[in-house]
Amino acid sequence: MHTYSSGNHVALLRNGAEYFPALITAIDGAKHSIYVEAYIFADDASGAVVADALAAAAERGVEVRVIVDGFGTKTYLTKRLHESLKRAGVWIVLYRADVFPTTFRLSRLRRLHRKLVIVDGMIAFVGGINLIDDMNTPGHTPPRIDFAVRVEGPVLLPIVAAAHRLWRVLRVVNLDPRSLPQLSLTPHVRPAGDITAKFLVRDNFRYRRHIERAYLAAIRSAKEDVIIACAYFFPGIRFRHELIAAVKRGVRVTLLLQGRVEFAWLRHASNALYDQLLTGGVDIVEYEPSFLHAKVAVIDARWATVGSSNIDPFSLLLAREANVFVREAGFAGELRLALTTLIETGGTRVVREDWRRRAWLWRMTDKLAYGALRGLIGVIGAQGARW
Repeated sequence: MHTYSSGNHVALLRNGAEYFPALITAIDGAKHSIYVEAYIFADDASGAVVADALAAAAERGVEVRVIVDGFGTKTYLTKRLHESLKRAGVWIVLYRADVFPTTFRLSRLRRLHRKLVIVDGMIAFVGGINLIDDMNTPGHTPPRIDFAVRVEGPVLLPIVAAAHRLWRVLRVVNLDPRSLPQLSLTPHVRPAGDITAKFLVRDNFRYRRHIERAYLAAIRSAKEDVIIACAYFFPGIRFRHELIAAVKRGVRVTLLLQGRVEFAWLRHASNALYDQLLTGGVDIVEYEPSFLHAKVAVIDARWATVGSSNIDPFSLLLAREANVFVREAGFAGELRLALTTLIETGGTRVVREDWRRRAWLWRMTDKLAYGALRGLIGVIGAQGARW
């Protein structure tokens, strides 16, 4: 789970325009099993195409298992789509379906945020792209900007193991184990390429800090540049210090962040960190043209990660997340080019002097939001680990 393996093939997929055709091709070619995890499964143009492919696979005898988050997909997964999948023989399970109970418990914020598909134990898709159309961005300007990877090779071993762990949890916790079948999913780990990669998850058992630690280790080793693209950015003190320490070593650090407001409270809290980062020499670029949903990074054009984990309390302390980490110049260079293109064509650089001249009301709102979110993080830490 924690080590890199060689002999992998890793293909970068940009947005749904590249992701969904590759996914449908893999599903249509499935012979034995298809396993899906998603935060959102929408009954829209792209989601319906995926649903039709999954249903067709189940009808020809492929074992199809789908897990979707009970909160993330609540307003997207229609009864029509749900029932059509069940009629075709797809097992579809809601993760933590009791989203709006009469009494609130913090543990209900622990969501399934992973985006993962495994086909026949031979091909996997990992990233930040949900089963929703790029143009389906309620309240935001489309298209959604995001990334995923298609992987083959020995890295399938920990990916399949993670799927089995979650399925076992669902059989024990969510449902009567007798009512949910065993998962028949076997990894096929023959060499498929020449890329070195590893797969890491974040959960509330054994793997609470693994994704964050992988980021920190890579930043510490940076010699030339660090580019992080993140939809929701609210790192802890240690993460911020490592970014500033890298700048002091002569590394150029660039953050490509969402320029459009989705969650005002989190946006203001994130803004409260800008002054420290800008003073420390970190370049902050906000992407303005449309909805940035990416969770990726490139370091020294030789290390890269693509996954579901933002750098915020929800991803790093609460949700189930999954990232693929790659050490290969060709892949890292390809992702770096994609990010620099976004920066050059749609990025607005935040200037420290201009930032400090903002109205006092905005600065005060940022500080209040920061304090409230830090308080929530303290409560989260006191709660301890739960599934």
